[in-house]
Amino acid sequence: MVMAREVGGTGPGKALRQWEPENSAFWESAGKRIANRNLWISIPNLMLAFSVWMVWSVVAVNLPRVGFSFSEAQLFWLAALPGLTGATLRIFYSFMVPIFGGRRWTVFATLSLALPAAGIGIAVQHLGTPYWVFAALALLSGLGGANFASSMANISFFFPRKQKGLALGLNGGLGNLGVSLMQFVAPLVITFGIFGALGGGHQTWLHDGQERYLWLQNAGFIWLPFILLAAGAAWLGMNDIQGVRSSFREQAVIFKHKHNWLMSLVYTGTFGSFIGYSAGLPLLTKLLFPKVDPTQYAFLGPLVGALARPVGGWLADKLSGAKVTFWAFLVMIAATLGVIHFMPDAHSAGNFWGFLGAFLILFATTGVGNGSVFRMIPIICLSVHVRDAMRAGLSREQAETAKEPGMYAAAVLGFTSAMAAYGAFFIPFSYGASTALTGRPTGALYAFIMFYIGCMAIVWWYYFRRGAEVHC
Repeated sequence: MVMAREVGGTGPGKALRQWEPENSAFWESAGKRIANRNLWISIPNLMLAFSVWMVWSVVAVNLPRVGFSFSEAQLFWLAALPGLTGATLRIFYSFMVPIFGGRRWTVFATLSLALPAAGIGIAVQHLGTPYWVFAALALLSGLGGANFASSMANISFFFPRKQKGLALGLNGGLGNLGVSLMQFVAPLVITFGIFGALGGGHQTWLHDGQERYLWLQNAGFIWLPFILLAAGAAWLGMNDIQGVRSSFREQAVIFKHKHNWLMSLVYTGTFGSFIGYSAGLPLLTKLLFPKVDPTQYAFLGPLVGALARPVGGWLADKLSGAKVTFWAFLVMIAATLGVIHFMPDAHSAGNFWGFLGAFLILFATTGVGNGSVFRMIPIICLSVHVRDAMRAGLSREQAETAKEPGMYAAAVLGFTSAMAAYGAFFIPFSYGASTALTGRPTGALYAFIMFYIGCMAIVWWYYFRRGAEVHC
């Protein structure tokens, strides 16, 4: 029986010399336990990454309350900038696990979150802090967004193909809960001095003529102890897999594959929408419904989206990724039209509850689509590899048991997540640009609908219809 051998006992430096998740005997005897341990340690690390990445959706809304006189455009930029760096860094992070090892990279990536978290806590306590410092901290928060690419690539190595959809759905979906967690916790902890004198004094603001206190620094400081705990758990409990080591040059072959680029567009439609709406919804709500406190409701959207992600992976395992993704986009289009319908305009004050309800449906279907797309990618990579290998003279069995499909799939998973993360920049930016040009954000939402139609067309033509190039 093939067993996974761990180098270094139970202490730091674990490495799995052999890893064969497709071998059922190995999987049942040792693989499942090790894979699940890595998954359940990976999830809280990824949750913290998302929390730090999206913290500006709460901080930006509260900056004017504590005395910073930034314009609406400047606030939208602060919400958008973490998406810009998060997406760009994901391109590099997506290749890091096979180069450095999943355990080592998880520890490094999680510890790096302390930089923006501590920086925010210090900067908001000083009214003389210039805007460029906040912009730099917003860019640094993108380190959290980058972690998703390496985390998903790492977990993809641990599970057999028939279980990747659920495993990646759990890692990504529960990791995505970090957005909702932050949007629930941050508005709560900034209302009292949780760290006492160690955390600094309060800021004062007026609400309905009454003086209120805020400790806005807590939106950053609250994550520091959990960052240290999660990084420690990763160091002690996760594994590197020696058999999946490869250089950037070996992984860069994905840039020659059209399906890498097609799935990047499709995933931008699902995850890009999820993370972009998460970043922009609090400011959009404040703009459209000034009497509503957006921080009371903002966490609901990311919550339902994150919880729906494992459902999408499970449905894709049972039905097909292409089918689930195609119908998810159709519902997203309908939900976006619902959002537009309930927005205020020249003839109506709008309906906040209808607006919020339509957004919750939109978030839920982005989550389902996130899970189903990540089920599609490994199947596409395997199918294309087997086809090319058989043309080169290998047998189907040789092609299916090679390590290349898993390596390519991990790289594609990471790269597509990098491209999709630009949604965290473009959606808040589009709201601001549309409002500046027309006075309303409606134009941005119509542009999103057109993009969803294009994504549906890609899924139908290449992966869903009868005679599609790759059925998945």
